[in-house]
Amino acid sequence: MLWLAWLYLLYLQSGALGFGVNPFPGDSFNHQTITERALLNVTAQVCRALALAEGRDFTFPAQPFTAKSIANACEASKSSKSFLSNVLFIRRMNAAIDLRQLLDARYHCDDELIIEGQRLITDGLLAVKAANKMQNYLVARLILAGILHTLQDFYSHSNWVELGNKFPNINMIRKNANIGKIAAKTTATCRSCNGDDCSNNILEDIIAGNILTSGYFVVWPLSGNKPKGKCSHGGFFDATSSVEPKGGINKDSYTSSHGYLHREAAELAISATSQLLEDIRGATGDREFLQLMGISKGSSKALCFVVDTTGSMGDDIAAVRNVTSTIIDSKVGTEDEPSFYILVPFNDPDFGPLMKTTNAEVFKGYINSLIPDGGGDAPEMSLSGLQLALTGSPPNSEIFLFTDAPAKDEYLKNTVIALIEQSKTVVNFMITDILGFRRRREANENQQQQQSQRMLRSDSQLYRDLAQASGGQAIQVSKSQLLQATSIITESTSSSLVTLLQASRNLGSADNYTFSADETLTNLIIYITGSSVEYTLVNPSGELHNSTFTGSSIMTAELVGNLRTLRLRAQVGLWELRLTSTNPYTLRVVGQSPIDFIFSFVRQSQGPLGGFDLVENRPTAGSNTSLQVTLLEADISTVTEVTLVESSGSGQVNGHVEAQGGGQYLVHFDKIPSVEFVVLVKGQSTNSTTSRESSMTFQRQSSTSFRASSVSVTLSDTGSVLEPGTPLLIPFSVTTTGEGGNFVIKATNDQGYNLTFPSSLTLESGGSANGTASITAPLASQAGTGVTLTIEAEAPGGANGNYDVLRLTVLPKVTDFSPPVCQLLSLQSNCSDSCNQSTWELSVQVTDGENGTGIDSISLREGDGILNSNMTTANVTLVSYNASCCSPNVQLVVVDRVGNVEVCSYSVAPNVSTTVGSTVSPTVGSTVSSTIKPSSSTTASSSGAVQSSLLCLSVMILGLMLGYKMC
Repeated sequence: MLWLAWLYLLYLQSGALGFGVNPFPGDSFNHQTITERALLNVTAQVCRALALAEGRDFTFPAQPFTAKSIANACEASKSSKSFLSNVLFIRRMNAAIDLRQLLDARYHCDDELIIEGQRLITDGLLAVKAANKMQNYLVARLILAGILHTLQDFYSHSNWVELGNKFPNINMIRKNANIGKIAAKTTATCRSCNGDDCSNNILEDIIAGNILTSGYFVVWPLSGNKPKGKCSHGGFFDATSSVEPKGGINKDSYTSSHGYLHREAAELAISATSQLLEDIRGATGDREFLQLMGISKGSSKALCFVVDTTGSMGDDIAAVRNVTSTIIDSKVGTEDEPSFYILVPFNDPDFGPLMKTTNAEVFKGYINSLIPDGGGDAPEMSLSGLQLALTGSPPNSEIFLFTDAPAKDEYLKNTVIALIEQSKTVVNFMITDILGFRRRREANENQQQQQSQRMLRSDSQLYRDLAQASGGQAIQVSKSQLLQATSIITESTSSSLVTLLQASRNLGSADNYTFSADETLTNLIIYITGSSVEYTLVNPSGELHNSTFTGSSIMTAELVGNLRTLRLRAQVGLWELRLTSTNPYTLRVVGQSPIDFIFSFVRQSQGPLGGFDLVENRPTAGSNTSLQVTLLEADISTVTEVTLVESSGSGQVNGHVEAQGGGQYLVHFDKIPSVEFVVLVKGQSTNSTTSRESSMTFQRQSSTSFRASSVSVTLSDTGSVLEPGTPLLIPFSVTTTGEGGNFVIKATNDQGYNLTFPSSLTLESGGSANGTASITAPLASQAGTGVTLTIEAEAPGGANGNYDVLRLTVLPKVTDFSPPVCQLLSLQSNCSDSCNQSTWELSVQVTDGENGTGIDSISLREGDGILNSNMTTANVTLVSYNASCCSPNVQLVVVDRVGNVEVCSYSVAPNVSTTVGSTVSPTVGSTVSSTIKPSSSTTASSSGAVQSSLLCLSVMILGLMLGYKMC
């Protein structure tokens, strides 16, 4: 079957199945460019609406939009990295549908399975809204990426454009809505193309009858063919395109069968993507939509505490309260205010729940509610609490775990490391007193101290290993020193923290380290964690500083417990640090700078055209690998070197860097280090602040350590929805490039749901085996709850292993697919030319129908008046609104409890008296504008409102694409 694998990879590079899958787009639009444009456009509109609602001006940035320019326009410049990371994630997961669902026609609206494609989109949209409501944003982004692919393919693979449609088919995002007449299986739809000219191959009666069809697709030489007379998808790798009727109708690129309509299809796909995003925005709310995108007014980082609440932790919890208040009071309202506050308590046998909020005062309440209680047998559920924090925190977070006891759940170590690697999260352990102290109360004081010291070395090794894997630190202090040591937390919450260098040594030795400081760096800090570590620091001027002498280049040198902190005076150039110790230690050099990087491992195909798929677990040992690197501040910096550096040694592998444009680089490595490694990026930054432009060397490093594996684990994509009470079967495969044998299988989930799986699988050398896991959510599970399933495979001997992670969201069956309805009861006004001296008001009745789930929220999207609502019955809410006549327009966003959205718009003209009885019944996503004139009554047409809304949205999106700045 090697030929089939080769053909599969070659086919993927043709971009034949969708708007192309090349991660670095050329002239044609592809899924990634379409997705990015819509994400940036809608995010800009959301920021503009919020600015206007707050009485602030908003200026659209220059075209073309970028994540950085949009974040700046949203006055959230510190969020540019997280926003860009999320845009890249959604783009890549969108394109991955062509790799992971290649032959399932539903995902591409092929084979006239358009209704089935609509079902995928609308079911996924329900799941996205439910996940958003629970702030389960990572799962929401993952599902969103997939349904956007299917929606976009509708415009490229069907004949919607050929039918003369100038607006998107809004019913593609409405559950059970009529998307139009679809050709019957027995109805011929195409004739053969005239050579290479396919512009007239769709039959006239199909066009005249406004009948929808899409091309059939079969990968040569797989069996199967299209029904007689049907259109083909088209392209070299579509076996049906050489069967009568020959040719195809896809518009995936300018060179496709219907490539002359490629731009029209792409523009409709951008507009349709924007419509779907607007629907999510309506259900979620503007600020929450920005959280989904990774944009917040302050830092993009979350402040996450995992806290032991056993009886001996009273002093520690008091220190956590103190540092929490310090951080909140100093950072609220600033650009370093955390985007989320997260707290996970644990003890024994309990852990959780995860408490998450964007409100600083609410978080203070969470912390103040912690009551130390129980304990006595030392080991606690620390890794269970940490697992919950890792799955509930945004990627690239920094977590602080407070404990004075070893872990009772050490069996979760590999699971926690897997989640650290995938999320690239830093974990710091704040360990107080002597581990295991409570277990030896019967011993005398001297024996107890000696015994506890020995336990300290063994029990704390687990925490050191996890800290090393994440790029964090295991800080051991007395309880009286904890408050002093927690100053690291304040520094780590900086929104622009970057890592220059990190290393660890499990065997004491003498080592020399160097790092380059560029002019953009501020707040340069060295952290050395370990006992009896001697240092000598040489600054770029050649001045020496050591453990006994602190020179002028060091602002402060502080030793608390096993943590030594050196705060440096910023000096551009090469620094050298010499460390000597007979004990294990870790080193971390950090600073603040706008220059940073984002990266992902990708798998290179063996086909002649190349190609890449995202690697979401450990790369394969003994083979080549590649990285996609995106550089922040690419307008002032370029990447020149990318290296894989051993975390605990001096070995390294240099990569071959290929610039792809727009700050993106593709880096190839001939091999991967055989031990843990980090990613080191070096480059040149241009300094234009001096009288003459100069170039400086910069270096940045990943915090997380990675490792390669000869084992791979792959979970089948069974969807991301978990229905309460119904077992979800998840097939998975384990493959090894090494020796065979009995492979141990472990599976866990962060919610403690019922889970079954095989305990082992037997593999031949270089072979594979299949298994199935089953997970069931309790019937009472809340909609939108995130569930992270991790399946691990461990090779014989336990020295080698890998994992895969599946993220799910709980979603009970939904039967309410109708949006709420607005009925205008009255509008009164005394508006005149002097608008600031007159007011207007309206009264609206909002209902959700007899079988509706009820109104969940009513909010303002436009208008700065006063909104009041009062629920009179289960499904009837009376809304009143009054405003100055200087604010003549209002938009009410009405959402029911399953996320169906209605936007009801009203406006008032000058000299309006009173109007009663106007009825407005808009449809999902429509914007109905009712301008009331004296002594008149109007009823807005739903269909007219929809067309008006679509026209407005399409003009807005097209204008943004062309560089116009419009409302």
